[in-house]
Amino acid sequence: MLIVSQYFWPEAFRINEMARDLVGRGHEVMVLCGTPNYPGGHAFDGYGWFRRTRETWGGVRIVRVPVVARGQGSPWRLVANYLSYALMASLLGPLRCREKFDVILVFQPSPVTIGIAAVVMKIVRRAPILFWIQDLWPESLIAVGAIRARWLLWPIDLLVRGLYRASALVLIQSRAFRNHVESRGVRGDRIRFFPNPAEIFYVPLPMEAAHPALARVPSGFRVMFAGNIGAAQDLPTILSAAQLTQDRRDVQWVIVGDGSMRAWAQTEIERRQLGYTVHMLGKFGVEEMPRLFAGADALLVTLRRDPILALTIPTKIQSYLASGKPIIGALDGEGAAVVLEAGAGVCSPSEDPQALAAQVIGLCDLDPASRRQMGLRGRDYFVTHFASDRLLAQLEQWCAEVAPATAKGAS
Repeated sequence: MLIVSQYFWPEAFRINEMARDLVGRGHEVMVLCGTPNYPGGHAFDGYGWFRRTRETWGGVRIVRVPVVARGQGSPWRLVANYLSYALMASLLGPLRCREKFDVILVFQPSPVTIGIAAVVMKIVRRAPILFWIQDLWPESLIAVGAIRARWLLWPIDLLVRGLYRASALVLIQSRAFRNHVESRGVRGDRIRFFPNPAEIFYVPLPMEAAHPALARVPSGFRVMFAGNIGAAQDLPTILSAAQLTQDRRDVQWVIVGDGSMRAWAQTEIERRQLGYTVHMLGKFGVEEMPRLFAGADALLVTLRRDPILALTIPTKIQSYLASGKPIIGALDGEGAAVVLEAGAGVCSPSEDPQALAAQVIGLCDLDPASRRQMGLRGRDYFVTHFASDRLLAQLEQWCAEVAPATAKGAS
């Protein structure tokens, strides 16, 4: 399998563990990715355009191509970042990835231009594409305010249609994506629901195993937000809700992660004098997250109010469910539906600080046994719907469907 992904280890993306798990299941996996620079905006230590272009991690063979680092996320820098990967992976991919591949898996968060290199590899290596959609383009660009020139939407939409049409199967991380994909001319029988799994190390841990970094947080009811701190995650609602609960000194808000809104959030915490109740702990390796979750009483997921964002299932929800902690959601649509269907927590509408504050206070005042039952229900739901082994077995079946001769030979 060739995985085409602009992002890969040591950048923290769900595709990392998935690739390593596929190797563990007996498959040969190569990844065509870019120079790691997400989310900090500069190349990771030890990496560069001509440094560590080939390496192996967990049995996965990694081929890297030069990309323009995303910098501080200015629009033009992001465009350069996106297009540089599409160009360099298209030019260098056929030269550096000379093996015969049975299937090509595209991991497509933003940007959709990742798929251009996959189509080139499909033509050169004659391998079918499974296109795994994480973000809807061009709609997600509009949702986060990344694009205002409406004339750009038409060529992007044409590109999306072409990439979907070139794929043997289109995999969607949320069932609500189906209408979008069908509207781009993809037949229903070529669309498969393939949600994100969570890494196997996300398991319930006792409070005693909590990460040492939480010693900086006062005792009390700890509500933890973890992950990307960006425009879509709606930090203003979190901070406004924290203002509404500031009289409850037993409620502590903990923010873990990094992203384009981190500096803004730190400035706002100081301006609003919330330093005693909102704590930004910074970025940690993904393997450290279970211990951070262990020290939380509830885990928080938020999204801006937007029809497109309401279609997605934030990947942190799977990690939260796997960790067996109650979930507090401030979001609409599919993400909220999963939390409520699992019975794993409570949800309020997007961009409603008053409702979020009320949910936090209500969960804080709920008896610990009831909160523990929420977490257990969430864990059970995760095992049934999002466990990695089950999802990878399904992926193997689809790979065999589009490349039957290879599947028979492997078996």
